[in-house]
Amino acid sequence: MRRGGTIKVMQTYLPLNDGYRMPALGFGLYKVPADQTEQVVLEGVAAGYLMVDGAEFYANEAEVGKALRSIEVDRSLLTVTSKFWGEDSQDRDAVLASFEATEKALGTVVDVYMIHWPRPQRNQYVDVWRTLIELRDEGRIRSVGVSNFTEAHLQRLIDETGVVPVVNQVELHPYLQQEPLRAFHREHGIVTQAWSPLGRGNVLEDPVIREIAAAHGVTSAQVIIRWHLQLGNSVIPKSAHPGRLASNLDVFGFELSDDDMAAVGALERGQRYGTSPDERQ
Repeated sequence: MRRGGTIKVMQTYLPLNDGYRMPALGFGLYKVPADQTEQVVLEGVAAGYLMVDGAEFYANEAEVGKALRSIEVDRSLLTVTSKFWGEDSQDRDAVLASFEATEKALGTVVDVYMIHWPRPQRNQYVDVWRTLIELRDEGRIRSVGVSNFTEAHLQRLIDETGVVPVVNQVELHPYLQQEPLRAFHREHGIVTQAWSPLGRGNVLEDPVIREIAAAHGVTSAQVIIRWHLQLGNSVIPKSAHPGRLASNLDVFGFELSDDDMAAVGALERGQRYGTSPDERQ
């Protein structure tokens, strides 16, 4: 690498239903200021992350692209994602324009491109999905996925297009474990990817999590990330702090016991800290 030192790879991968794979653990860029994004991406890749989760809505994709152009690492090792926002319009021209802006900003093939929200009251997400499939078939997207979709939304995509998303990125943490949705994903070969995997920090001080962390000599965040990985989730914690980026990745040297997993599982309370999929339009 030209910047950030030598990449250290310690990673596990999840198979995708289109024959590709993605790292189980990446890092997210939501609310990372544009003027910090380039450095965060450089530091994340240098630390050993191989998945960078971005989106049109995050307003920092040009900086992601700048970082990607300044690192020397085999591009095939990296998974770069983005998402179509679609608040102003969801018609085909809007999807294509948004994707082309992302493609230009990143300066690279998008490995996984997702619909950010179904916006179900607009009743257009199936048409948006068809446009993503076109882009995939043209070779401009490697894999197509979704974010914040429910079982009903996913089933409709499958029924009307025959194409199953490779991933569904949803709010998921110990207080919102989404077991019925995860079961649907398992049935259809969809990777469950957790955004807000730490419950926007609200789960870090939970006494159960703290007790498990103390027993293993790790942080609360490491316990939660490890819990996600052992469930089979993909997980994308976000941090702009180099120390926390490295710490969040350092979760492959310990394992939670069955009792630990059960204790975290018992924390389910149906608590959302973000928007419900049916509420955003």
